[in-house]
Amino acid sequence: MNASHYNILVDKLESRGIDTAWVIDQLKQQHIETPSWGYGNSGTRFKTFAWQGAARNIHEKLQDAGYIHRLTGVAPSVAIHIPWDKADDYDALKEFASQQGVVIGAVNPNLFQDDDYKLGSITHPSGAVRENAFAHMVECCEIMAKTGSTLLSLWFADGTNYAGQDSISARKERMESALLAVYPHMPADARMLIEYKFFEPAFYHTDLADWGMAYATALKVGDRAQVLVDTGHHAQGTNIAHIVAFLLSEGRLGGFHFNARRYADDDLIVGTNNPQELFEIYFELVAAGPRSKDVAFMIDQSHNIEPKLEAMLLSIINCQIAYAKALIVDFKTLRERQMAGDVLGTHMILMDAYHTDVRPLLEKARQEMGVPEDPVAYYRGDTYAQRVASERGVASGAGGGYPT
Repeated sequence: MNASHYNILVDKLESRGIDTAWVIDQLKQQHIETPSWGYGNSGTRFKTFAWQGAARNIHEKLQDAGYIHRLTGVAPSVAIHIPWDKADDYDALKEFASQQGVVIGAVNPNLFQDDDYKLGSITHPSGAVRENAFAHMVECCEIMAKTGSTLLSLWFADGTNYAGQDSISARKERMESALLAVYPHMPADARMLIEYKFFEPAFYHTDLADWGMAYATALKVGDRAQVLVDTGHHAQGTNIAHIVAFLLSEGRLGGFHFNARRYADDDLIVGTNNPQELFEIYFELVAAGPRSKDVAFMIDQSHNIEPKLEAMLLSIINCQIAYAKALIVDFKTLRERQMAGDVLGTHMILMDAYHTDVRPLLEKARQEMGVPEDPVAYYRGDTYAQRVASERGVASGAGGGYPT
């Protein structure tokens, strides 16, 4: 760490009344959950490019996740996808995760890959198909209890391709009925996170097309049902920070699936295409104070042409940078200017934080956590990736499924 750069930044921030010790403490407490499928060979609908050393099973995924957590100090949990990550002994899996320094995070049912789900899962016209989908979600609730997970993360590909293909209102009612039935099966301390997507793979209508539909559904299901915001699941120009602020105010923002998009659901590394958007999201989270304390932060990306581990590292680091910038916003002056109607003055407060180089703060936080000050440089100089590549070779299959 360059002590001179750090001291200059601290002097600048503290002259504005910002407690840098508090900022560093918050950075040390940041929690970014990584996805098991991000460590395997996951790709697009066109092609999956196999990567030498990509994890082939849940144990190798947890091994890689433990390594990433050791480099960052802020990625202590791993989301799993069932049946991609199904295990014969979940007690043993939980113990293995602990040995790697991580825990099992959100459990994601797969309700889109079976042939039976061609016309939908829990909104399918067939009662038999809906019953199978319901049973799978209940199975995932049981896995949550065995692994200690407190998050049931739900995304549905359900929808139609043509007008008149099915009754939209009937499908809405099937959705609500199914989630109401699943809700009591969750562990008592668990939350149900309901994700939405405005199109794809359904192209006429999607049963949960936007945050409003997910929010309305969560209200009907119960207090522990909340909305999950995938940053790639929005139309061009959507103000995601506005959605975040609204859901925080309502107490219904459950979590995020972080990724970046240029055109649609591109599943690129978060913070690469529009880092200011990521900053604005974190600004709303910091501004919300205690209302954001239970929000879950998860990566959900398709690392197709990128090295799996380095891509995950960059994703986490970009979230750290955005959070650090949000933490150093001069909220006192911002509120004064807001009350005075100072349109550009308020905006400049935010932009000053956004344009600040916060890397010295992150280096200090990492130093105090006992992890590498530059995780990417450490990774590039380490032999872990080469070692697992030699041990694992190239997986013949996707090894992680298609990411949602």
